[in-house]
Amino acid sequence: MRLRVEFTTEPFDLDEVPPHAVVAREAVQAAPLDTVDVGPFGNTAEGRADAVLAAVDDLLRKSLEAGATRVSLQVNVVAEPDA
Repeated sequence: MRLRVEFTTEPFDLDEVPPHAVVAREAVQAAPLDTVDVGPFGNTAEGRADAVLAAVDDLLRKSLEAGATRVSLQVNVVAEPDA
């Protein structure tokens, strides 16, 4: 199974990237995922279910520890690339 996660962390800071957003980005970029797209108002990552779920656990723990007051996420099952 393949999954796609979309997530944001809050509070937002338009002047500089908050520490909780940095650690969330680092968590998904370090994970063995197939695609990662990081943006100022939302992030997406896609890969095998076990890799996505592990990355979600890591980004939740690290971003909350770094000061996030809210993490919004959505997880979707996506078709296999050759399907």
